[in-house]
Amino acid sequence: MIMQGLFAIFFLCFVAFSQAKPIFNVLKYGASGDGHTDDSHAFEKAWRDVCKAKKGNPTLLVPKGRTFMLQPMVFQGPCKSSSINFKIRGIISAPKELKGWRWRSSERGAWIQFMYIDGFVVKGGGALNGQGAPWWDCFQKFRCQRPRAVSFHACEHLKLRRVKLVNSPGGHISLNGCNGSIVSNIHLVAPDESPNTDGLGISGSSHVKVRNSIMEVGDDCITINGGSNMNISGIFCGPGHGISIGSLGKGGTYGAVEEIHVRNCTFTRTSNGARIKTWEGGFGYVRKIIFEDIILKDVQYPVLINQYYTAFAATGGNKKAIKISDITYRNFRGTSYFEEAIKLMCDNVVGCTNLVLDNIKITSSNPKMKTRSSCSNAHGKSSASNIPQVSCLK
Repeated sequence: MIMQGLFAIFFLCFVAFSQAKPIFNVLKYGASGDGHTDDSHAFEKAWRDVCKAKKGNPTLLVPKGRTFMLQPMVFQGPCKSSSINFKIRGIISAPKELKGWRWRSSERGAWIQFMYIDGFVVKGGGALNGQGAPWWDCFQKFRCQRPRAVSFHACEHLKLRRVKLVNSPGGHISLNGCNGSIVSNIHLVAPDESPNTDGLGISGSSHVKVRNSIMEVGDDCITINGGSNMNISGIFCGPGHGISIGSLGKGGTYGAVEEIHVRNCTFTRTSNGARIKTWEGGFGYVRKIIFEDIILKDVQYPVLINQYYTAFAATGGNKKAIKISDITYRNFRGTSYFEEAIKLMCDNVVGCTNLVLDNIKITSSNPKMKTRSSCSNAHGKSSASNIPQVSCLK
């Protein structure tokens, strides 16, 4: 009996050991983690081993209590295992000064790029610091081309969670061609005055879920530039420019976004709330969009459609425009900074069709002012109880 018990314990330990996830700690590959030494080479070596590992959901570990300075890097698949983990427990930092950045030709788009990694899981607990301040200054003075902080390209079924990213040089995170992805509990931070520091940009992706995240940035908290079947919920946005569909169609290009559901989101002192923006001369469509259960706190333009996104100037006369249809705004509550709380500016060629505004109550943050709506070539229906009334709909 004793021998049988010992054998059972040994067997269970063997199974547990054989199923354990292999951990590839960057410290064991020579990373210093002192915040000054370039640790890029150590991360490259660790990634090669992670990507080659065939079993056990291999994990690249960035340990806590250390700061790892990285030059622009590309982590590329495909990898051997069906699931790869990238666990950020410490801090990953970009170089602090522009002269410290060393680029290779393939890395100009972003500081850190992840490409062609299916079943990729990125977990946080630590943080990434894009050291964006000198980039913002260079952009404002010399219009410098700036990198995004982190990009994911063709990473099917990506899971990104509990990641904090601060002070990106440009946009914070982009997803392109990342179908079936889940983004949750991320925290993106940059000063309100930081130029064009978008939070999460999504393009060319379908069946994406974004939920329970905080985005405090200098541009759109979330922008959708192409894709379908997305659910966005539990987002706290502010400062920033709201959640935007687009911009689409710039330079006469094609753009398509459909079946997007944005719900249970809060906008605090943002320049916009729920926004759709398309350029004149583009072609394609924006359709089947739902914004619902939205809380607004002192938002400049809570509901905004701009079908001729050219600095709010309605030039008109183009033969082409992105078609906007089947857009629903439901259960909006809160306050508007400007009098014009609902602004639906649609092109005079195709206009906007089947807009629905239901159960809207947007009052002014100034107790002496009432909110109002304005429309141009907008077709649809509005509930009689809405505040403000949207009687300008055709």
